[in-house]
Amino acid sequence: MTTKTSRNSRWIAAVGAATGLVLGLAACSSGMEEAPKADSSQGAKDGALELVYLQKQGDQQYFVDQADGAKAAAEELGDVKITVVNLGTDANKAISELDAAIARGVDGIVMVAPDQAIGPQVIAAAEAAGIPLLASDDGLEDADGNAAPFVGFNGTAMGNSIGEKVAELYTEAGWTAENTKIIAVGKADLSVCVQRLEGAAASFTEGAADAPEVIALGTDNSVTDALNKAGAVLTANQDVENWLVWGCNDESETGVVTALQNQGVAPTNIIGVGLGAYLTCKDWAAGQETGNKAALFISGYDVGSAAVKAMVAELRDGTPLPAETIADTHMVDATNWESEGVVCT
Repeated sequence: MTTKTSRNSRWIAAVGAATGLVLGLAACSSGMEEAPKADSSQGAKDGALELVYLQKQGDQQYFVDQADGAKAAAEELGDVKITVVNLGTDANKAISELDAAIARGVDGIVMVAPDQAIGPQVIAAAEAAGIPLLASDDGLEDADGNAAPFVGFNGTAMGNSIGEKVAELYTEAGWTAENTKIIAVGKADLSVCVQRLEGAAASFTEGAADAPEVIALGTDNSVTDALNKAGAVLTANQDVENWLVWGCNDESETGVVTALQNQGVAPTNIIGVGLGAYLTCKDWAAGQETGNKAALFISGYDVGSAAVKAMVAELRDGTPLPAETIADTHMVDATNWESEGVVCT
């Protein structure tokens, strides 16, 4: 992923009128849009700062890019030390790493929680220690349902964009509900996945002339789990001619598309639209015929950079963390992914 290229988004989530620029991004170069600020200022701090970025699934490319963006922002701002910790999918590790960060007196904490259910615990711990906490990618709420400041994406709007693209490609292909089924894949207990999948279904239904059956496939959002679980779906639906695929992330979508192709479904009979573009682009880069027809490009680098800049503005200037900072996204495919700044690694 990259932030080197300015992006012209087809849409951007509306999140309220901004009351000030807190990310210090000249001319909105990162494509981030700020919502009204939460009243969370801890006051200005002088001297060196230490931040910790706690990430779930830190080995996924999106989160690798996010870590790079966070580190780059810290270097740009100067005198900011940042430690990035890969939590995997372990909520207990998230709690222990949070406790360790608090114990050593870090100045700010950014967290991509492996499980949103730990929100009340981590928010309470950070508040008790007087350390500002920023939720990244997956929102967190306290025991009273109040949301922590957030940087990431609007899940419903992302899903809407994907559903619109699938409906467009489905209509162009001339397929019908009689010879087509949809696989909607992702982590069923993760709020952002629910938003993305429901958004995709809603906009597809609005944009398509008919509605094929939707098969919901719950996974842990990894390629391997999507690939393995899709096998049973295909075994039970061997008479289906055409497949539409969307998912919570690139791992989910590409895993299902790979499973379809491995079981003999031709790429011409698959319309898959990814979310991320960092994996869907691999087939395009290799010049392979693929069922991965398009992807919504999201930049983990942008989110990591924005999170650090917002946190440093809070700590150094006393500028309250925005309640929401929503990142820009747009659709890419085999014809434009390179020119639009997608980097396959």
